Amino acid sequence: MNSTSHFPKRYFMVAGTFLLALLLYIDRICISVAKDPIAAALDLSDKQMGWVLAAFSLGYAFFQTPSGIMADKFGPRKILASIVTIWSVFTALTGAAWNFISLLVLRFLFGAGEAGAFPGMSRAIYNWFPLKERGIVTGINFSGSRLGAAFALPLVAWLINDYGWRTTFVVLGCIGVLWAFGWYALFRDKPEDHKGISEPEKDYILATRQDRHVSLTKERINFGQLLHSKNMWLAMGQYFCSNFTFFFALTWLFPHIKQEYGLETIEAGFYTAVPLIFGAFGNWFSGWLIDRTFKSGKWNRSRILPASLGFALAAIGLLGSIYMDSAVGAIIFLSLAIFGADMTLPPSWAFCVDIGKKHSGAVSGTMNMAGNIGAFITALLFPYLLAWTGSTTLFFIVGAILNGIAIFLWLQMKPQKHFTEY
Repeated sequence: MNSTSHFPKRYFMVAGTFLLALLLYIDRICISVAKDPIAAALDLSDKQMGWVLAAFSLGYAFFQTPSGIMADKFGPRKILASIVTIWSVFTALTGAAWNFISLLVLRFLFGAGEAGAFPGMSRAIYNWFPLKERGIVTGINFSGSRLGAAFALPLVAWLINDYGWRTTFVVLGCIGVLWAFGWYALFRDKPEDHKGISEPEKDYILATRQDRHVSLTKERINFGQLLHSKNMWLAMGQYFCSNFTFFFALTWLFPHIKQEYGLETIEAGFYTAVPLIFGAFGNWFSGWLIDRTFKSGKWNRSRILPASLGFALAAIGLLGSIYMDSAVGAIIFLSLAIFGADMTLPPSWAFCVDIGKKHSGAVSGTMNMAGNIGAFITALLFPYLLAWTGSTTLFFIVGAILNGIAIFLWLQMKPQKHFTEY
């Protein structure tokens, strides 16, 4: 079959997961924009807000592998609809927080609710997409998260200014519940079960989605089996480094730019949206580079080259931002850093589907768990290092060093080896 002879129905699934990623990061970044009014209303210090931001990452990290295993077992249709409903409820409840502890607990539970989103998407991608399309599809999904965050910064700043932070969280929670109903009604776990897909497209997907390796896959796995894999540990290590850089953009970039350069709230929102838009470009470029390289017969290079290039750009961007004395200069270098950091995402998640196959939900969830431990450390390290040194310089140097370490890790990764083999 020529898979492009008609508009492939599988791309409608990408539209659904793109919107999910968009929503995911609108909900996630809202807390960063609302930092000042929340801190004022609840009388919180910067360090306490650091713990609030970190609590999300901890909940998100802890529930990655379990939610990935559930996506593999029960299918992404039920799991994604359920978890979006759960995290949307906790998004809305954030607006009811009355003190530091209540906010801490709500953000932890919100993070736990979001944990299954990308592992569920990975399992859906395995079921629905040929191997050679995996890079660009992953890039499109992650670009949705960056565009969502970029879109949210000025929009949420406006909502909070006009309607207050409590109302804003309730509105965002309601939108999430609507997505969950739509996904459950329209999506099916397998192309074989979807009445709207043509027989030629169905046959094409089944012939090209890596099922020939099914003999390597056990029916059930546990966390201990994953941790016996060198590929798994390497994926976790490099993703820890990636999230350290990117999570800064989701948590402390907005308050950092606002305070460092004396900007108004909405102005700071527009400035800090720019690196996230460049993050979307990084995802698209990396996804294109992955598939182009893969089609030339270089499977390993198609994952390792985009990731290594991305980590190098991220290190350069972080170091360059240290020397800028204007908001525009800082944003230019931080845009380069986030473009690079986001280039590492499509190869990372494609790698998890490569080595995980029918367990790609569990494998990607375990990698994302490690990544969000990096995010947890970022959220805390930024305010503590700032208080200790009086400067952001050391934080950016640490981030650059981690990006360099990640390149070394990628050079040892083997995308063609199932996690039970290497």
